[in-house]
Amino acid sequence: MNGRLTRRDLLKRGAAGGALLSVPGLFGASDALAAALGTAGGQTLTISNWPYYIDVNEKTKKRPSIEQFQKKMGIKVKYIEDINDNATFFGKIQGALSRGQSTGRDIIVMTDNSPYPALLVQKGWLEKLDKSVLPNIKNLQNNQRHPSWDPNREYSLPWQSGMTGIGYNAKLTKPVTTMHQLLTDKKLHGKVTLLNDAEDTLGLIMLENGDDPNKVTDASFNRALKMVQTAVKSGQVRQFTGNDYGPLLAKGDIIAATAWSGDIVQLQPDNKSLRWQLPKAGGIVWTDNMLIPKRGNAHLASIFMNFVYDPKIAAEIELGISYVCPVKGADKVLLKSNPEIAKNPLIFPSAVTLARLHQNDPKALFNVDYKTKWQKLLGA
Repeated sequence: MNGRLTRRDLLKRGAAGGALLSVPGLFGASDALAAALGTAGGQTLTISNWPYYIDVNEKTKKRPSIEQFQKKMGIKVKYIEDINDNATFFGKIQGALSRGQSTGRDIIVMTDNSPYPALLVQKGWLEKLDKSVLPNIKNLQNNQRHPSWDPNREYSLPWQSGMTGIGYNAKLTKPVTTMHQLLTDKKLHGKVTLLNDAEDTLGLIMLENGDDPNKVTDASFNRALKMVQTAVKSGQVRQFTGNDYGPLLAKGDIIAATAWSGDIVQLQPDNKSLRWQLPKAGGIVWTDNMLIPKRGNAHLASIFMNFVYDPKIAAEIELGISYVCPVKGADKVLLKSNPEIAKNPLIFPSAVTLARLHQNDPKALFNVDYKTKWQKLLGA
C-alpha cells in the first residue's frame, strides 16, 4: 500500500549495520538440484523488488545472496529495485498483462494487504510455481501455508512479512496493550497516531471487538470505523500516518501509535525506550509475496525461490532487512553467527505469537463503500 512506501528507507540502516554470513560449502542439496536442471545455466532471471529489501555488502555494494545464486546455478540475475508502492507498480505492469504480453520480469514482489496479489490470481495473470524444482517449500512457516487468496500456494511464496500492532515510548507511558487503551486512555490524549491503511488499523480494532478481519462484514467494518471516528472526534488521535510516525515516536512528539514491527526494530538502536506490543486481542500479519507474472519464466523463478528458502541463505538475507522471516530454520543458523538477531521476537516470532496473528480479508480491499468511508474519515 502507499502508506508503506517509506518503510523501505528504514531497511537501508539494517542493510548497512548487519554483518554478512559466510556460508561456504552449504549447497550440497542444491548441487544435485542444479545437475538435474541442466538447461537452466546461461539464462537470465529478472526480479523486481522494493528498495533496500535484500542483503548488501556495504563495501562492494554487491548482493551476496544474488552473487552466490549466480555462481552456483549459472543463472544470471537482473535485480531491479523498482517497486515503491503496490498501486503504482501494478499500473506499470497492468497493460502488458491485460494484452497477454510479457512484463519483462520473472519475479515480482507485492503485498497481500493490497488488493493486487489476489487480483492477479483472479485475472489469471500469474504463472504457477514449478514445484518440481522447489523442494525447499517445505521450509515455509506453517502459518503462511494457506492464505485465503492463494490457499495452496500455487502462485506465491512469501519474501518477508511484518506484524501490525502497537508501538509506544516506554519512557512516557505504561505498556499500551489494547486498542481500547490506545483509543480511550486520557493519558495518551492527543499523542496517538493511527496508520492510514484501513486494513491495518481497522483490522486491529476488529480483533478488539471480537470480529474476524479475515471475514469482514458490513457490521464488523462499521463497528471498527465508529471506534476510530469517536477517537478522532474526541482529539485522542493526533493524525493518520504512513510510517512517518517513527520519528514522532522516537522524539516523544507522540506517545503511542499503531505500528509495524519492522519499523520499531530499525528505530530501537537509536532509542532504547521504544517498544512494539502485540495487542492482547491479536495482531495483523502482512506479507510481501514473490509472484511470477504471466509469460515469466516459472522454471527459473522457482529455482531462485528454492535457493532463498534454504535456511542458510534466508539467514543471510535476514541480516540485511530485519523483517519477519518466512523460512523455518533461519533462526537456528543465526544463533551461531548473530544470536541477537536470532532471538529478536520481532524478526523470529514465537509459535505462540504467530498463532495470534491474523490476515486481512482480500475481498474487503475491493469494497468501494469501505474505501469511500475510510477516505472520508482520513480527510476529516
